[in-house]
Amino acid sequence: MAEARQQAPEGDAVLTRIGQAVMLHRGGDREEARNRLAALWREIERDGAPFHRCALAHYLADTQDDPLDELIWDLRALAAADALTGALAPRAFLPSLHLNVAAGHLRLGQEEAARAQLALAREAAGALGEDPYGDGVRAAILRLTLVLEGAVED
Repeated sequence: MAEARQQAPEGDAVLTRIGQAVMLHRGGDREEARNRLAALWREIERDGAPFHRCALAHYLADTQDDPLDELIWDLRALAAADALTGALAPRAFLPSLHLNVAAGHLRLGQEEAARAQLALAREAAGALGEDPYGDGVRAAILRLTLVLEGAVED
């Protein structure tokens, strides 16, 4: 994570704007958050730092009403993560990003694609730390695995 942040310096305006929109979303104003994030995406889509594009696409996915739109944004976040440099940076994001793509495929009834992305999430999970974030992502991977196996309802 530290290497990724080196590509997008702390305190920069893009991260601040992303954070403000995320706070709006968490506060219940999904539409305004989506509008602000979409406007920011238009500004950085071509020339923005991969870290910015990854974070922005990830949060834009969370604001979508249509499952296909959500999946498209999750795929954009994953593509941006692939552009990150440094050994640790992409590996730290990949488990969660693959998990989000897997969940998106499942919501669209695309079980085989969901299983493939979930396998990638499991493979990448070794990069997660032994901390609350890592524990949460591992738990979510397990839960989606159980859903796909029919052991629990989504």
